[in-house]
Amino acid sequence: MSLLERLDIIDRRWIFLLMALAVSIPIIVSGMTGKTFPESATPTTQTAFDTIESLPAGSKVLLAFDFDPASAGELQPMAIAFTRHVASRDFDMYFATLWAPAPPLIIETIKSVIVAGHPHMVYGVDYVNLGFQAGNESVLKVISTDFKQSFTVDARGTPVTSIPMMADIKSTEDFDLIINLSAGYPGCKEWVQYIVSPTLSGDHGTELKLVAGVTGVQAPQMVPYWPRQLKGMLAAIKGAAEYEALVNASLMEANPGLIISPVFNEAQRRMAPQLFGHLLMVSLIILGNVIHFSRKRAGGTAVKALRSTP
Repeated sequence: MSLLERLDIIDRRWIFLLMALAVSIPIIVSGMTGKTFPESATPTTQTAFDTIESLPAGSKVLLAFDFDPASAGELQPMAIAFTRHVASRDFDMYFATLWAPAPPLIIETIKSVIVAGHPHMVYGVDYVNLGFQAGNESVLKVISTDFKQSFTVDARGTPVTSIPMMADIKSTEDFDLIINLSAGYPGCKEWVQYIVSPTLSGDHGTELKLVAGVTGVQAPQMVPYWPRQLKGMLAAIKGAAEYEALVNASLMEANPGLIISPVFNEAQRRMAPQLFGHLLMVSLIILGNVIHFSRKRAGGTAVKALRSTP
C-alpha cells in the first residue's frame, strides 16, 4: 500500500490531534517565552492609530462597548488597546454601552488599564463609566442632540449633572472622537447611520470622528464606510494584534525600557495558534486534493487497461 493510500484511510482522530498540537504548542511557547510574531499594520488599522495620535491635548473620547462575552475573544483585546492608547494621551474617557452584557467588560477594562496603569486618574474628572442604556438606535437618536436625556446617571447611580467631566457634554458632537467596539446590532453600523452620517451633510460645524473595532464577520459590511464615515477600523483578532503592536511600539519609544504586561500582548499571542492552525488546514486540503486526483487517475488507468484487455 502506497503512502497516499495509507493517508487516504487515516483515522480522523490523528487529524484532531494534529490540530490540537498546532494550536496548543504556540500558546505554550508564547506563554513561556513571551515571544510573539511581528505585526505589520494594514491601512485601516494604521489610520485608527493615527486618528487618535492626531487629537489635541484635552480631547474628549467616548468609548462605546457594544459587545458581549461571546465576542470578547476578538474585541476585548481591542478594547484594552484602545483604552490604553487613549489613557496614555491623558484624554478624558467616557465609557458607555448599548449592550446589556457589556458593563462587566467595561469594568474589567478600566481595572486592567486605568486603575492598574494610571492611578493618578480620578473618576469623574478623567474618566467616567456611564454604563448600559437600553433602546438600541433610539438611544443614538436622542444622544445626538441631548446626551444627558438618555444617560442620566453613571454606572454607580450618580447623577451625571454632578459629575465634573460631564458639565460640557450636551450631545455626541461635544466628543472629539468616538470609539466603537462592535459585535453586531446595535453597533458600528448604527453609530455610522445615526451619529456620524448626519454631521457629514455640511449642516454641522464639525464632522464627528468615529473609529471602530469589529468582529471578523462584521468587517466586510463596514469596509465601505472607510475612510469617509470611519476614520479607522480594526478587523477581528488580526486588527487587534496590529493595533497592540503599534501602541506597544509607541509607548516603548516614549519610555525606553518599558516592560509590556502580557495582558497588553494578548491579541498578538493569539495570532500564532491561528497561523499554525490555518497552515495545517490548508495543508490538509491540498493533501486531500492530491489523494483525490491521484486515486481518480489510478482508477482511470485501470479502466483503460481493462478495456484494452482482449
